[in-house]
Amino acid sequence: MALKKDRVELDYDLSFFMSEVAERGSFVSLSTAGSGAAMDSSVAVATVAADASGSYPLGCLLNDVVNLDLTRQHMNFYKNEVQSGGKVTILRKGVVVTDQVSGSPTAGATAYLADSGKVSTTQETGSLAVGQFLSTKDADGYAKVSVNI
Repeated sequence: MALKKDRVELDYDLSFFMSEVAERGSFVSLSTAGSGAAMDSSVAVATVAADASGSYPLGCLLNDVVNLDLTRQHMNFYKNEVQSGGKVTILRKGVVVTDQVSGSPTAGATAYLADSGKVSTTQETGSLAVGQFLSTKDADGYAKVSVNI
């Protein structure tokens, strides 16, 4: 589990699809964009960027994206899972407690998009800010992050 239930959701986006497996609490970036409102445009795709340089952050992923054989089993609706290729919920403004943190953050430090969907206090070349750290890491590696994109 990469995202704890202790969170504040002020603004989120439902207009992006995701066609790869990802864990909630990861920070996703823009892969391709649709035109206009693009609510049902299959070209509006979010991705977990392997390299943060030059990536445009969209926010924090609030769903687990899984790739299941739906002919053998059904989705576990209690786990907030989304089938790969489906629409995902992305937190744009709010507060989350996530373990997708790189390095050792300090409270008050700016949170920058890092590689592999993580956030860090270190700004890599071309990476953008996603918010601010509100705590340090706990014993399990979770930190509180204020997301403001």
